[in-house]
Amino acid sequence: MTKPLTYADAGVDIEKGDRFVDRIKALARGTFDSRIIGGIGGFGGLYSLDLEETARPVLVSATDGVGTKLKIAFMTQTHDTVGIDLVAMCVNDIAVQGAKPLFFLDYLAMGSLDTDVASAVVKGIVHGCKEARCALLGGETAEMPGFYRANEYDLAGFAVGIAERLKIIDGSDIAVGDRLVGIASNGLHANGFSLVRKICFEVLKFNVSDFVPQLNGRLGEVLLTPTRIYVKTIQALLKEGPVHGLAHITGGGIPGNVVRILPETCGVLFYRDSWEVPPIFPFLKEAGKVSEAEMLRTFNNGIGMVAVLPKEAEKEVLARLDGLQEKGFVIGEIVKRPKQGPRVQWK
Repeated sequence: MTKPLTYADAGVDIEKGDRFVDRIKALARGTFDSRIIGGIGGFGGLYSLDLEETARPVLVSATDGVGTKLKIAFMTQTHDTVGIDLVAMCVNDIAVQGAKPLFFLDYLAMGSLDTDVASAVVKGIVHGCKEARCALLGGETAEMPGFYRANEYDLAGFAVGIAERLKIIDGSDIAVGDRLVGIASNGLHANGFSLVRKICFEVLKFNVSDFVPQLNGRLGEVLLTPTRIYVKTIQALLKEGPVHGLAHITGGGIPGNVVRILPETCGVLFYRDSWEVPPIFPFLKEAGKVSEAEMLRTFNNGIGMVAVLPKEAEKEVLARLDGLQEKGFVIGEIVKRPKQGPRVQWK
C-alpha cells in the first residue's frame, strides 16, 4: 500500500515554519513601540497612526531587495548583514521625501527553511529597523522546494512612512545656484554586485576569504559592508534648515539619481575629485578596466546621499554633518538646463 503523502514529504515543513516564527517574535518585539497592536504571527500587522502632529498626513512607501549581494552572503556563509541592507534600501528611499519611517515588512524565501540562517537574516533586519527607528511589523517566510538552489534564498522588503503634505521634499524648490552636498557612503552599499562578482571572481579569480591589501581586509568582509541608513541624518538636516531636494544614490549612480529630482528647467554641474572615494571603487575600476562613465552609472563611488540646498546654507550644513559624525562634501551645483547638450556636466 502506498504511503499517504504529506506536505513535509514534498519539502515544506509547516511545523518547522511555526517554530521559526516563535523564535523571531522576541527579536521583532525589540522594534515595537506603543503604536503596535498585537504582534508577529497574525494575518496582518496592525499599526495605530498618531496624526496629532501631522495636519495633512501623507503615507510614503517603498519596496526593494538586496540583489546579487546575496551571493556574497552565500559564499561567506555570513547572513546577519544583508538584512541591514534590505532595510536601508527601503527606508532611505522614503526618508529622502521627508518621511519618517513607521514600519517595515520583509519577505524571505528559501528552498528549505534553515532556521539558523533565517534567524541571522532577521537579526540584521531588526538591527536596521532599530537604526531607522521603525517597527518590524511582520513578514513572510516562504519554503519553496525546487525553486532555489541549496543554501540560497531571496530577500525583499517594504517600508511605510509618514510625511506632512506641505513639507514633502520633491525637488520642486530646486533652483539655479543651489549647491549639492554629498554625504559619504561606506562602500558599495547594495548596487552593482553583478559587475563586482564578475571582476572579483571571474577576472581576478579571488576567493571571498582572500586578504586584499588594497582594501585592507578580506574580500568577502569588505563586499558585505552594510548599506548606510541615513534616516537620522536626514531628519536632523530637515529639522534645522532648508533642503530643496534629496537623492538616495543607488543604481544609476550619482548623476542618474540626482537627475531624478531636478525640475525640467535645471541641469547639474558636478565637481570632479571633490569627495573622498573609498578604496573599493578604484580597485574595481583598475581590475575590471571599467570606464569612468560606467563606474559613475553603476556605483555610488563614495556618495550615498545627496542634499540640494541654497548656496548660503552650504557651510552650515557641512558643519551640522560634521557634528553628526558624517562626512560631507560640496560636489556640485545646479545650473540652467542647456537647450542642447547633456543635462549633466562635469568640471
